Amino acid sequence: MTTIRLTIALHCLWGVAWFRGRVVNFSVLTLPLKHVKPAIGDIVFVYQVALHFFFNFTSFVFFVKMAVDMSYANATMDNGLAQLVTSHVKGVGRMFYIHSPQDTMFERPEEVPNFFRQSWPYFLIFMVLEHIVLRLKGHKGIRLNDGITSISHGIFQECGRLVWRGAESYFYMWIYTNYRIVDLPWDNTLTWYAAAIGVDFCYYWMHRACHEVHILWAQHQVHHTSEDFNMGVGIRQSVIQGWCGFIFYLPLALAIPPAQFVMHHQFSYLYMFWIHTEAIKSLGPLEYILNTPSHHRVHHGSNKYCLDVNYGGVLIIWDRIFGTFRPEIDKIQIVYGLIYNQPSFNPLYLQSFYTGYVVDKFKRFETVGDKFRAIFWGPSWEPGTARLGDEDQKIDIEIRDKYDVHLPAWCNLYLVAHYAIVFYGFFDLTGRYMGMTPISVLIFVFYIIASLTIIGMLFDNSNCAPLLEVIRCSVLAFFTRSITATNPGLGTSLQLLYVASAMFWCMHTLKLLEIKKSKVE
Repeated sequence: MTTIRLTIALHCLWGVAWFRGRVVNFSVLTLPLKHVKPAIGDIVFVYQVALHFFFNFTSFVFFVKMAVDMSYANATMDNGLAQLVTSHVKGVGRMFYIHSPQDTMFERPEEVPNFFRQSWPYFLIFMVLEHIVLRLKGHKGIRLNDGITSISHGIFQECGRLVWRGAESYFYMWIYTNYRIVDLPWDNTLTWYAAAIGVDFCYYWMHRACHEVHILWAQHQVHHTSEDFNMGVGIRQSVIQGWCGFIFYLPLALAIPPAQFVMHHQFSYLYMFWIHTEAIKSLGPLEYILNTPSHHRVHHGSNKYCLDVNYGGVLIIWDRIFGTFRPEIDKIQIVYGLIYNQPSFNPLYLQSFYTGYVVDKFKRFETVGDKFRAIFWGPSWEPGTARLGDEDQKIDIEIRDKYDVHLPAWCNLYLVAHYAIVFYGFFDLTGRYMGMTPISVLIFVFYIIASLTIIGMLFDNSNCAPLLEVIRCSVLAFFTRSITATNPGLGTSLQLLYVASAMFWCMHTLKLLEIKKSKVE
């Protein structure tokens, strides 16, 4: 497990570093396709995609092979390779809701694997591949600061799950145990499909409520804070999203076995990861049934025609049935992010700022009715308007500059290196947390959240970030002494890194060093 976690952390570091062109400069392989005849251009384009995929895939296989050598030490190479290929084929299939019902039937919820956590390597691989395709198409690709911020939100959500330990699902199991009206066999294919459709139907209403109920939007808005639209946004979620939405799935507890619910709930979110992209234009006839990148681009837009539509998860038919479907308009450029966007790469701030706005709106009104509506009516509601606000008063965002902070290359390298360490620590925690005391888990989670927050503040070039980084590195330099006893090489290396980092940012705080930022389009 340690080798696998190290593999994931190293590959994350490789992928993020590639985002900034630090590892391999592929630009020498890219031809200006607009100057090539269309037919030849298509051939060259396919060649480039294949070549970039080869470099990325061979790197991934190299790191995975390290894990295989440890995990299958007593197995033959042929059997080990076959199992590896089969495992990854199934893993990739899960990203597209391609499963064999017979292979994914479980009697009890605790038997259901954490498919979402197992899919983190695929998240990272898909993000790298998406970046490559976007660059080949002439787009900027995934920005380092925005991409890391999205991953940080995903880690925030997972840290929340480590703390809750599945508590939000207990009420579902209690209802199923005491009040179910039918006993569907857990090992039946029809039950599997019924659960899939039921979970997706309930997701539609949960998602719609998160946009139409102000206090729920205060949590869900985290998912919409990025001004880019890429697969990283698929894991940009609220830390308490599970608590906000679980009530909408409770009717399923009257019939659907808990293990089927838990499993399909994960499958649904895995599918929705890859539809966050501009790299895929259309899926043809599938657009009529499935939620696709085209439909979801509309959902994430701040343009007026994009507001409050396309809530579906896996299926788009619910929007077509309930009148909330809207197709993408090619002639209109979609502007992503919140209507009143918050310029920040600080994940903790983006997780919490809107709740403060809801509290302020609650305090602004005097009557009990208005206070109630300020919380439970739509985000745009004001006295004298409809539940979701006055359509004529809503702003139509057409175009705006993206928030961006350009840092020196050495600063980006520093942040990527420290981020990789935190990332490794996160996966180490996910492998050991069930054997740890709740207090130990909370301390570890605090370290992760604090570290990701400070890294985000450094991406913002916040004035107080250097001092906080001095404190963070100093504290970690002290605590890494415990690692030295079991692993002297690693412990000493981490101590030196944190001491040097603390000294560096201390010099910056004393104005001996300065980081300049610039706002660009």
